[in-house]
Amino acid sequence: MLDLSPQQDELRELQGRLTILKVGLLLVVALLAIRLWHLQVREGQYYRDLSENNRTRSVILEPARGLIYDRNGVLLANNVPSFNLYVTLEDVTDREALIKRLVGLIGLDEASLRKRLSERGAKLLARKLKGGLTLREAALIESHRLDLPGVMVQAESQRNYPARLTASHLLGYVGEVSADQLEKPEFGGLHQGSVVGQYGVEHTYDRFLRGRAGQKVIEADALGHEKRTVEVQKPEAGDDLYLTIDLRLQKLAEDLLGGEAGAIVAVDPATGEVLALASRPAFDPNVLSRELTPKQWEDIVQDEGHPLTNRATQGQYPPGSTFKIVMAAAALETNTIDPATTIRCFGSYQFGRRLYKDWKAGGHGTMDVSQAIVDSCDVFFYTIGQRMGIEAIASYATQFGLGRETGIELPSERVGIVPSPAWKEKARSEPWLPGETISASIGQGYVTVTPLQMTSLIATVGNNGVSFRPRLIRAVMERTTGRLQELPAVARGQLAIRPETLALIQHALAGVVTEGTARRAKSSLVTIAGKTGTAQAVAARPGPKEDLPKKLRDHAWFISYAPTVTPRIAVGVLVEHMGHGGSAAAPLAKQLIETFIKLAPHEPLIADSPSPARSPMTVMARQEPRD
Repeated sequence: MLDLSPQQDELRELQGRLTILKVGLLLVVALLAIRLWHLQVREGQYYRDLSENNRTRSVILEPARGLIYDRNGVLLANNVPSFNLYVTLEDVTDREALIKRLVGLIGLDEASLRKRLSERGAKLLARKLKGGLTLREAALIESHRLDLPGVMVQAESQRNYPARLTASHLLGYVGEVSADQLEKPEFGGLHQGSVVGQYGVEHTYDRFLRGRAGQKVIEADALGHEKRTVEVQKPEAGDDLYLTIDLRLQKLAEDLLGGEAGAIVAVDPATGEVLALASRPAFDPNVLSRELTPKQWEDIVQDEGHPLTNRATQGQYPPGSTFKIVMAAAALETNTIDPATTIRCFGSYQFGRRLYKDWKAGGHGTMDVSQAIVDSCDVFFYTIGQRMGIEAIASYATQFGLGRETGIELPSERVGIVPSPAWKEKARSEPWLPGETISASIGQGYVTVTPLQMTSLIATVGNNGVSFRPRLIRAVMERTTGRLQELPAVARGQLAIRPETLALIQHALAGVVTEGTARRAKSSLVTIAGKTGTAQAVAARPGPKEDLPKKLRDHAWFISYAPTVTPRIAVGVLVEHMGHGGSAAAPLAKQLIETFIKLAPHEPLIADSPSPARSPMTVMARQEPRD
């Protein structure tokens, strides 16, 4: 019998090895299957996109911004054709060579170009290198396409302001979204190169004006240049805005200021609609909406005239004698005086060891509150201010809307200062001094206001104490639906002041124009009521003010409304360093009011508005008014 044990052992060993080999093969097949599943199923979309992008590119199609019109449908901001330069970094093999070519070809700023190329963003998404190429620059780029891989010129729209400097502070300007802005929720969904509002209503209503970007998918060659369009998702244009301003009044207000620094504001007292909002010096929003070099921006920012400051909403000035409206209301409402109370003015007011002078050297004689407003008697208001105290003054100033935002739809509105002991302790860590109340009583010292605040104040007085939020937008036209959404007036409330107090102040303000410090505002077309003011820009100095350098002279104020019965327009004028409000500011308001009346005539305009009766106790001779 044969011994088969060795052969059986070898067979079993061979079968074991085959089993191991089979298991190994099965493991390899399983691993391959898992890998194929991972590539085809789990990561399939990624690799399909990657493969597709080897031959296609996505180009953002910027939307046209919404148009901006004045209240009569006159175009204030539109869009014009423009060429913009883009690059897709995925197609750029030599970044340094590209920088040198673009700098040499069309003179791009090298530092700015490097910054744009180094900003975070998808390599497959085209990013803007420069906007507003000239036709020559665009032609140069197109003629050197083979030397500029990944670079393309895109025809898009560019913001344009046909009126240039007119209404520049109101309209604002646009610019590319910054890296910091992209981090904020309100700019979600935007990308590097998106254009957004940076100032004025362009900024405040950017979410309406901006529109929605589209996208174009193109087939590209090896250099990233477009061969054909694969797919287009059209952009949606932004909504249109209709403002409350009348461009004719706006231009006139700016022309009236001329080369002087200052502001003119006109509003409708019954609705709060802003009819004109002028600030000088101005800027050209067309320049700021283009790409500026660091040197150009530095020159604008360091301009001594501060053209970027909207003096109507951001300029903070002592109100001077225009503040006497608040003082008169406060004194009457707190029963510090009554309408028959009289105070004798000898030309100065002694308090402690200091003598506070009246603007009229010889004094005004015996004054009641009505005549004190008409003649702008400082001594009368020094006296009642000291009797009332700063707390009462601050309370009524706040009620009239001072020391807080008006709520106008413009960014960075300033609020001025309504001083009080609590304010001074917080701001300066110092106690309130009694003499500071006297300065505050004629709108000096720590008191500061904006021209818009004072225009809103006089509008409220003319409107029998009913206050409306100043507003710039009348309606929004939705581009997608064609629906016109009108925005309503917003009432801020009623002054907690007795009707007889308001009536007395209104009567006195009419007298300011007919026989007081604003006689140069008297019109044959319409009855005007108002108050002048002369606000010190620096501490009083000895000698004639005419001999002072202009930058040290007083500011001129005039706030007014017309007609005196059921007013339809209120105008505030502030001209820096021009001296007396009665001579420098009042005539400007008169011209603007008369132009408004001529443009929109209604009857009656000349209402029966007798001058306030002169007190029989007024014995001092009149002279040419200063305030």
